[in-house]
Amino acid sequence: MFKRLSYRFNWRNLLYSVAGLALSAALVLLMGFIGKKSGEQACSAVEVIVLGDESFIEQKDITAMLTESYGELVGRTLESIPIHKIEQDLRQIPYVFSAIVTIDMDGQLIIRVKQREAVVRIINKEGVDFYIDRQGHKMPVSLKYVPRVPVVNGYISEPYDGTLDSTKSQLMNDIFKTAQFVSGDSVWNSQVVQLYVNEYQDIELVPRVGTQRIILGNADSLERKFEKLLLFYRKIVPRTGINAYKTVNLKFAGQIVCERDERFKLEDIMIPDSTYNSITNSINTQ
Repeated sequence: MFKRLSYRFNWRNLLYSVAGLALSAALVLLMGFIGKKSGEQACSAVEVIVLGDESFIEQKDITAMLTESYGELVGRTLESIPIHKIEQDLRQIPYVFSAIVTIDMDGQLIIRVKQREAVVRIINKEGVDFYIDRQGHKMPVSLKYVPRVPVVNGYISEPYDGTLDSTKSQLMNDIFKTAQFVSGDSVWNSQVVQLYVNEYQDIELVPRVGTQRIILGNADSLERKFEKLLLFYRKIVPRTGINAYKTVNLKFAGQIVCERDERFKLEDIMIPDSTYNSITNSINTQ
């Protein structure tokens, strides 16, 4: 005798499934309706927000560019405003790092522009000047804004065509790293007023106080080299005077090579590594 199979249909799950499908369909229709209405909505206002501490570009510059390129935006339907094209055009400005265009629920067009940050100003041997920004890109100088950054000139052959461009040489990378290091330290940012590249492609520091040439070389071991320079100011200058030396060479590992001014008629003085380490330890324990 066969046993009768018992099967109970779950009407509750069926009702939930139908209700879910109906809700999903309603949401799709609603979003389509909202999207259509949003596209037909007129732009109520344009707000330009310029981010960053620099002043290469201002709100009025962005507004003028938009008006020249796209005409009056207020009053136009939102779907007729080419948001992505506006972002692309803004990013073509060499002073602009990023640009984002959004629309709020009230139909206001919001444009957020972040400026590039200059780290150092370069003047090459042809007299062409440009900035290197925080990302290591070359960017043009501005006639209306001059940021407070180190200036470098001398035997620099790096070319520049006036557009946003990447650096081409190891020397530019060394200058960039050195300028970043100087700018990031309050002591050296105050004492070093300029950088100079000599005929041997060595980077030199131009001090605010003193007349000596401070030869840094390249950007290798910057912390070590500036520790030696601090050693020079703290331990040597108090005994000899600030202008007793014609050059202070920091290029050589573990040594400070100081060449006295001819007025002193003394041979060059070399501070060996052992003396350097002992004096550095005494500074660190103070």
